[in-house]
Amino acid sequence: MSTEKLNYTLIDLIKYFFKLGTTGFGGPVALVGYMHRDLVENKKWINDSDFKEGLALSQLAPGPLAAQLGIYIGFVHFGVLGATLSGLAFVLPSFIMVVLLGIAYQAYGGLPWMQAIFYGISAAVIGIIVLSSYKLTVKSISKFEIPAVKNNWLLWLFYIAAVILTAVTQKEELLLFLILGFIYMIVKAPPQWIKRPKTASFFFLSTAGFSAIELDKLGDLAWFFIKAGAFVFGSGLAIVPFLHAGVVSEHRWLTENQFVDAVAVAMITPGPVVITVGFIGYLAAGFTGASIAALGVFLPCFLFTVIPAPYFKKISQNKSIKAFVDGITAGVIGALVGAVIVIATRTIVDIPTALIATGTVLILIYVKKLQEPHIIGIAALLGVLLKLL
Repeated sequence: MSTEKLNYTLIDLIKYFFKLGTTGFGGPVALVGYMHRDLVENKKWINDSDFKEGLALSQLAPGPLAAQLGIYIGFVHFGVLGATLSGLAFVLPSFIMVVLLGIAYQAYGGLPWMQAIFYGISAAVIGIIVLSSYKLTVKSISKFEIPAVKNNWLLWLFYIAAVILTAVTQKEELLLFLILGFIYMIVKAPPQWIKRPKTASFFFLSTAGFSAIELDKLGDLAWFFIKAGAFVFGSGLAIVPFLHAGVVSEHRWLTENQFVDAVAVAMITPGPVVITVGFIGYLAAGFTGASIAALGVFLPCFLFTVIPAPYFKKISQNKSIKAFVDGITAGVIGALVGAVIVIATRTIVDIPTALIATGTVLILIYVKKLQEPHIIGIAALLGVLLKLL
């Protein structure tokens, strides 16, 4: 925590994040951009080095990027209280919105006009996720150029394996991602404890003990969303394959159509994309389900930000940790692409949906002025025109 004289109060920061959570569209990259513009350049509440440090931690640790950065910014001058209140202020507006949409969806979801709206929206969402998956692949693994692919061949191998495994089995294997991270760490930057058997055996004993804890009492819902929250790296969309595998295939809390609609709801509301869990939780178990789902996903994100924050300068230089995260990220993004393949085959059911999805990708690439919420509004209108007129 810095001791410099501040030109703002905790209340000012809470108000800022509440406003950003209410009006901030465009996904994690856009939200990070707004924070830098407002808090570093215009208001000068946070200096650039603190902001960059927060951004680096948010990218290194699991958790939705924008929410973690907001929590870190709250921590810089106001400690754990600032981190808690900033995070709540940022997430609460979109949580309220998705719960209200969940209520409306449950009440009117069976009606033709609601089905028509989501017929168009679901196809557009597939287009948005396809393009996001491409951008995440290029950013996190490498560009599609022969020298870059050769240089990162092991990450590409992890990525392709995860794509195929997720597309074929339609399941998420959390253990696989940990194994990929561990292999990449051993290959690229083996840590010191590898050479000390006592430490290594203690590490494996402690992780084995954690996985054997009796967790039935927490409830399937809470434990599922805590696991999901602990494995979201970088973009909120990275949570999609985890949610799809558990919510649709394993637990059958939602149908395939309801799940795609839930992702669509996250796209049309401001704030972090991960807030879709509130909508999913509401459909699965009412307001209590929505609250448990949101708390489950954001609790790991909060802890992964606040606990390492005071020591981050030292952690960020650790090559072994960076390599571990790189290995996990390759698997997670591969799983996202695999999940997109599964979801797309069930959502793109005819020529109009194929055209809407393709049109969405082309508009996002070539028409910079149109953002995701605008495109989804147009797709909803197209859905109504195609289905009801």
